[in-house]
Amino acid sequence: MDKRSLQRTKERRSKQSTEYPSLLWKLKEKGMEKTSSSTGTAAAADAKISSIFIFPIKSCRGISVPQAPITPTGFRWDRQWLVVNQKRRAYTQRVEPKLALVEVNLPEEAFSEGWEPTKNSYMEIKAPGMDLLKISLCKPPQVADGVSVWEWSGSALDEGDEASKWFTDYLGKPSRLVRFNAASETRPVDPMYARGHFIMFSDQYPFMLISQESLDALNKLLKEPVPINRFRPNILVTGCEPFSEDLWTEIQISQFSFQGVKLCSRCKVPTINQHTAIAGPEPNETLMKVRSDRVLRPDKKQQGKIYFGQNLVCKESLTEGKAKMVKVGDPIHVINKVSTAAEAAA
Repeated sequence: MDKRSLQRTKERRSKQSTEYPSLLWKLKEKGMEKTSSSTGTAAAADAKISSIFIFPIKSCRGISVPQAPITPTGFRWDRQWLVVNQKRRAYTQRVEPKLALVEVNLPEEAFSEGWEPTKNSYMEIKAPGMDLLKISLCKPPQVADGVSVWEWSGSALDEGDEASKWFTDYLGKPSRLVRFNAASETRPVDPMYARGHFIMFSDQYPFMLISQESLDALNKLLKEPVPINRFRPNILVTGCEPFSEDLWTEIQISQFSFQGVKLCSRCKVPTINQHTAIAGPEPNETLMKVRSDRVLRPDKKQQGKIYFGQNLVCKESLTEGKAKMVKVGDPIHVINKVSTAAEAAA
């Protein structure tokens, strides 16, 4: 190579070395940076699942499980039942905090791959001062029309008079226990955030994720720390920075792809002690100071909301095929993320 060609090569390499960092910076400015997982480079996990929680009856206690099957509406058995009033409108802890004391148990094998209930399979329900209530996991024949939860109304399966009397006696007002009627009903999530996805009796989305580090960071600000049951997530993860989950727009759990579609805005339920059913000002009072839209999203429309956790949908939940299982200990790889919480959907 002559001297002139050598000089041109050096100049070209010098130009590339200065342009490449500026390209990365432009990607970051647009919130488009990708992790090593998304570029195919082998990398250590960004976090891992430390707990999985299922809440069979909306607003009642959850179950910690080692694994859970993914279905088109979330984890199997999650928010499949609902307690309703005499007008068949949903009861939640917002108006009936005593539901926090209702303990629910399912057979261990109910979370195994391919398991189906038999006539001897039951959900067991307990509460202070109440006898044990057993609900068959086989679908009841009776249909209740006009059941409503938030924006949705439709038919549901009525679990019968024994369950109705149990909840009526416990709450002190007419109540019935109903089950989502998946054979005839669907409940789509907000198409602005996750078109084509569905839920049963969840508030908004099929899955909700929180990191242990976010809870720890919040508890450092509180006089009395609160446990994770105040926030009722499906997936608790560990091994990441506090509030990292705010930024995750696409993650991989095991071999499954999950999209972070909307920061989770919180109602009054986190203020209710899940062991006493008594409400107080915290943690919402502190969250308003550090996790409100005014703090996280100052340039966006202000709605007086507070955020804690990330709502998810699962791409593979809508596809046919063999059972899809998520387990405690599964690694989490971040595929795509935004730069700040202000850029996240909320």
